[in-house]
Amino acid sequence: MNLTELNRIATAMVVSGKGILAADESSGTIKKRFDAIGVESTEGNRRDYREMLFRSKEAMSQYISGVILYDETIWQDAKDGTPLVKLIESSGAIPGIKVDEGTQALPMCPGELVTVGLDKLAERLKKYYERGARFAKWRAVIDIGSGIPSMTAIGVNAHALARYAALCQAAQIVPIVEPEVLMDGDHDIDRCYEVTQRVLNKTFQELRVQRVALEGMVLKPNMAISGKKSPTQASVEKVAEKTIRLLKACVPAAVPGIAFLSGGQSDEEATAHLNAMHKLGPLPWGLTFSYGRALQAAPQKAWSGKAENVAAGQSAFSHRARMNGLASKGEWQSSLEKKAA
Repeated sequence: MNLTELNRIATAMVVSGKGILAADESSGTIKKRFDAIGVESTEGNRRDYREMLFRSKEAMSQYISGVILYDETIWQDAKDGTPLVKLIESSGAIPGIKVDEGTQALPMCPGELVTVGLDKLAERLKKYYERGARFAKWRAVIDIGSGIPSMTAIGVNAHALARYAALCQAAQIVPIVEPEVLMDGDHDIDRCYEVTQRVLNKTFQELRVQRVALEGMVLKPNMAISGKKSPTQASVEKVAEKTIRLLKACVPAAVPGIAFLSGGQSDEEATAHLNAMHKLGPLPWGLTFSYGRALQAAPQKAWSGKAENVAAGQSAFSHRARMNGLASKGEWQSSLEKKAA
């Protein structure tokens, strides 16, 4: 393992002013999103859509540091025969790959899930590296509800995340470690804080046990935020303050950076929260975004599967990427959204 090189890549992924595009939706997820805009989810349409994003020169070169790909996408070529991976590299961004294989029900823990995909991961990582991937992603899913999460669910998911991270580093690939505490419930921000703290503490304990070099990884956590169904929604300032306090308590300074998931927040909410956190600096690690839906909802709608809408889709993508790039430096203002509209 060349830790100097892993650290160089991890640092580049969370550089100030840029963030990571999560374009790794599973076939099922992208079908739901295409259904919403009236586009059939064929391999060709999925390729055309992602090619549109990766050819957005302004967004990709100025505001995107890396792209997480799905297995189908990393092997695809653009219409002109150029591998999609090469389009990403030529823009100056780093190609990455989602390597987990989804979730299964966790035995003896009703309502809880464990992420799978460690079998044969070492061989898969070699092939992904040869194709150009320099980082990977594995997502653990922790739900908050009545009597959950259990320490069993937190423990097995943290253990799997750490095993995945060790395999990545052995393959000279930077692991994005993503323990996501879902915001789907009716819990308040304090409950989210408490659960996320337990999850992060257990995750870093497992990473140490499995000898993962913290300097060669990126953390992708949820924010401390109210559940979607909670009658009390915390303010932008409170989300920022609680999230920074949580991360300072749990995340060692050796980690080069933290790239948040949007987790179902609206486009502007995710941007505003990230921006507010940068008002609370200086911070011990790089702090940026790794958004999927919060970067893609607007371009998907503008494109709507039509070749004549590619420019409109790219324009919408560039706008969202720029807004989040500014937020990752604490320079975003809501008035910039209105100007674009």
